[in-house]
Amino acid sequence: MTCSNPPRRRAAPVVLAALGLLYPLLVYAALGRVPAGALVLVALALVAARLGLLARGGPLAAALVPPLALVALATALLALAGAERAALAYPVLMSLAMALAFAASLWRGPCLAARFAALAAVPPPPEAGPYLRKVTLAWALVLTVNGLLSAVTVLVGDPALWALYNGLVSYLLLGITAGIEYLIRRRIGAAARG
Repeated sequence: MTCSNPPRRRAAPVVLAALGLLYPLLVYAALGRVPAGALVLVALALVAARLGLLARGGPLAAALVPPLALVALATALLALAGAERAALAYPVLMSLAMALAFAASLWRGPCLAARFAALAAVPPPPEAGPYLRKVTLAWALVLTVNGLLSAVTVLVGDPALWALYNGLVSYLLLGITAGIEYLIRRRIGAAARG
């Protein structure tokens, strides 16, 4: 007899997201105390867990599996050159890989914003397509800028600066972007209804 546990399945992405958010703080606290290779293994485990969730299929799998696999490969290759640098580069790689996923979806369609929107309880109407393409482009640009700023913190070599940007400022930037998009979407929705 098999037993499925839907609440556990729904909790897995949330737990994984929380672990991803905590990664910069973990690295900052652990650098110099644990081998950098162990931190690379944590980064690779996070990617593997994300890939495992996507392995079930769904509308996001085709768009997100290739860039995540690229992150795993790049992290492993960087680790060969230096484990500490690879551990610090993980947020850079994740941001740039997600930027690539958003940008690539503009050519291969449907765009990632449309795929995320389709997961909502009330999917967007077909006429939302042009707006969702603009949202996808905006996310590709924001994630690219975020990845480049994150790379600067790696190159500067100050662990406190790296942790501050990757563990706080980066999340604020992405949260503000999501908030602005939400407000714009509400305004467009209100204008369409009124």
